[in-house]
Amino acid sequence: MPKRVDHAERRTEIARALVRAAGRQGLHAVGMRDVAAEAGVSLRLVQYYFESKEKLLLFGLRHLADRFGERVAARVRAAGDDPGPRAVIEALLMAALPVDEESRLFHHLYTSYAVLSVTDEALAAQPFIKDPDAAETTLAGLLRQAADTGLLRAGTDIHAEAVGLLAMSAGLGTSVLVGQRDADSAKAVLRYHLDRIFRG
Repeated sequence: MPKRVDHAERRTEIARALVRAAGRQGLHAVGMRDVAAEAGVSLRLVQYYFESKEKLLLFGLRHLADRFGERVAARVRAAGDDPGPRAVIEALLMAALPVDEESRLFHHLYTSYAVLSVTDEALAAQPFIKDPDAAETTLAGLLRQAADTGLLRAGTDIHAEAVGLLAMSAGLGTSVLVGQRDADSAKAVLRYHLDRIFRG
């Protein structure tokens, strides 16, 4: 009886290989042949699962986003049975900071993808922008929940704060990635701004 192939697992293995190879070479430089070599499979197999480099990159980005979601969920679980909106927001923002190998790869490759999509029409046509929009919607929902239960300071603009906090988290992440500041100082800045909008 022929061995059954788990196609979802094979695609995930190739995505992991992309992340490893791109982490070393840079997203702009890595090719499908590099990914095949990293995964220990043939170029033809990579092309079977992904018709183009753009589709491979998008799948790899989604794989990273899924892993990021798992990191956030683990931080939320660690905060207790009923952590409340501030703890969940803090988990979301802190998980984005590049403080270990996996989070550094996430921030590096996610930022690289954004930069590449500015000049690459095929990448720009992919639904890259939906992920930041989804994060913004999630964060705004958590802030609205906090406001409804009296946890936010009066007059807080929920949408503006959601946009600002995400932009700040991304910018702080880049500053940690390039060595401008350390993770502790970045966390302190995020907590300062959360203290500014949450009641004591």
